[in-house]
Amino acid sequence: MEQRQVRHVLIIANWSKKTSHTLSQTIVDYLAEKGIESSVSKTNRGNEPLVVNKDTDLVICLGGDGTVLYCARYLQDLGIPILAINVGTFGYITEISVEEWQEAIDYFLEGKNTISRRLMIRVGVFRKGKKVFTAHGLNEMVVSSSGISKVVSLSLRIGSTEAGFFRSDGMIIATPTGSTGYSLAAGGPILDVDLTSLIITPICPFTLSNRPLVVSGDSTITLTIPKGQRTGLMLSVDGQQNFCLQEDDMIVVEKSQSKALLVASERRNYIEVLRDKLNWSGGGLHA
Repeated sequence: MEQRQVRHVLIIANWSKKTSHTLSQTIVDYLAEKGIESSVSKTNRGNEPLVVNKDTDLVICLGGDGTVLYCARYLQDLGIPILAINVGTFGYITEISVEEWQEAIDYFLEGKNTISRRLMIRVGVFRKGKKVFTAHGLNEMVVSSSGISKVVSLSLRIGSTEAGFFRSDGMIIATPTGSTGYSLAAGGPILDVDLTSLIITPICPFTLSNRPLVVSGDSTITLTIPKGQRTGLMLSVDGQQNFCLQEDDMIVVEKSQSKALLVASERRNYIEVLRDKLNWSGGGLHA
């Protein structure tokens, strides 16, 4: 394994988590002992603009999955790995626990751990032929009602094929990383994070034959909002970037040209994370 050359580390800390206050300074001091400069960026709700030093070779994320989504959004086209340390309560993306931070950093500097390249989505909203909104997400994009009435109508196209007209509480288009989020709660499948696929999951569809669909990550997915809606509609990307939609808007979802680079834990793999988070009991068969 070759030593990784690290000039500067940016620590992005969820400041609503008290553990982040002390841990961020502890990591700064630890890196300084190794001759590595670092800085701390504090975030609370993941809405603050993020400025990244051009010499940054690693981002250490202190928080839960929401903080990782915030990091991924700003880093997706910079090619900087994210080492996510879970100081939250429930995380699928943050595989590294607080107790493992030093080991994880050492492994990264020594070139021992792998980097998981996660598919991200690019979402564009077109109104009267003009793009009026664009966003990138690591988990999912959701179109749903913004009013009292929950049922919305949506037309779905996959590539050049009209895939159907849906009446439902909304539609989720999720990445493999996002398959354990809102899509899972809505009845979608769990995908291995290394797959290059997208999940289309209707939310509480009016017609029970409307089921979740897994398509190639190279697909271009288009949602059109027909006239005659009985409620306002909202687009949300990773639960952090929101945009009010109008009738006749067209939402285009495709894979981003860049990927989120997540430093993997050497202590547990994705299946082990699923087993522990979902409380799969296991156990062998007895004769």
